[in-house]
Amino acid sequence: MSAIESGSAPRRVAVVGAGMVGLATAWFLQERGVEVTVFDRTGVAAGASWGNAGWLTPGITTPLPEPAVLRYGLRAVLSPSSPVYVPPRADARLLRFLAGFARHSTAAKWRTAMQAYIPMNRRAFEAFDALEAAGVESRTNEAKSFIAAYRTEAERSVLLDELAHIHAAGQEIEFDVLTGAEAREVEPSLSDNIGAAIRLHGQRFLNPGEYVHALGDAVRARGASLVTGADVVDVRDEGAGVRVVTSAGADERFDAVVLATGTWFGELARRFGVRTVVQAGRGYSFSVAMEHVPTGPVYFPAQRVACTPLGDRLRVAGMMEFRKAEAPLDQRRILAIAEAARPLLRGADLDGRIDEWVGSRPCTPDGLPLIGGTRSPRVFAAGGHGMWGITLGPLTGQLLAEQMTTGRQPAELRPFNPVR
Repeated sequence: MSAIESGSAPRRVAVVGAGMVGLATAWFLQERGVEVTVFDRTGVAAGASWGNAGWLTPGITTPLPEPAVLRYGLRAVLSPSSPVYVPPRADARLLRFLAGFARHSTAAKWRTAMQAYIPMNRRAFEAFDALEAAGVESRTNEAKSFIAAYRTEAERSVLLDELAHIHAAGQEIEFDVLTGAEAREVEPSLSDNIGAAIRLHGQRFLNPGEYVHALGDAVRARGASLVTGADVVDVRDEGAGVRVVTSAGADERFDAVVLATGTWFGELARRFGVRTVVQAGRGYSFSVAMEHVPTGPVYFPAQRVACTPLGDRLRVAGMMEFRKAEAPLDQRRILAIAEAARPLLRGADLDGRIDEWVGSRPCTPDGLPLIGGTRSPRVFAAGGHGMWGITLGPLTGQLLAEQMTTGRQPAELRPFNPVR
């Protein structure tokens, strides 16, 4: 397929969505000489890009549907304190998503999906390094200490098995197996209840809100228009171009458009042949003061609680709540995360938490994002990354910009066909 069918690269592109994925796509399109306008219904980093854990972990970036997650969900998904929660009154769209998720939660389908992720994971840091080398002012941080901590060795066996499967699939990740005492030597903020741990090597982390805002500043500094408070309600392929219409009445034509709207992705993409359900997998977070702020991320896998040092505070994040994206923050989820972390962290002021937040990860039933062309040669998709939009966002933008301007689909994107 040639670039925009006619053999010429697009000169003016609209990107709908100002999160990590949308802004990275805008930046890499600019690298290729494209004039870009970015639209967002709220503002830069207003969705899942702001309050997530900020982990850059290609070593453990894996498909969300897998047998262990399904078994856990069937036991406890209706409990408000469960790390994986489904409301008792699920609508037809959510039931369709959950049925698809269940069909893909087999070992064989996990292995197939994992093969799709491995080439992306291997290159994920390259794209961050390219952004930083070109002057994006926020930086990624090497995770010199990245601890997955458990109460018991039996609990730890789950992640050890997962790491073995990741390795068997062909992805390399280095790690150390630690006792509880050894883990506390590395990270004194762990409590005496920690009896076993794994230290991962070669991963990074960042402050996601700060980084995405810096990326937005870089895109704007290069000449892009960044239009916030602009809810795009219609995208029409008119043959010679694509018309983008907002709820405020703005109406403009572009050579091509990129849909990077996160959880709201399906509303615009469906008419262009994208039938995959994109479901909000809502995550919660807050920040707390610590007697000793960890030097790197701390993960409590049994509780599904992720902790990240951000300046002089610790961000504590968790939950996978399959619920409507626009539903209000549920204080029960915040409390559940705090109570799960309380016996595992030392010196954490969990009752003095601030910055309570909920955001929606765009999840697909097969666990694979939707990246590439649609049935319109002028409309492209970049969404459905689930928990991995921060880790894979820059590379997604880099590869999609390459496809849009050359007409050649990078090999890494073939498994993520949006009209699969």
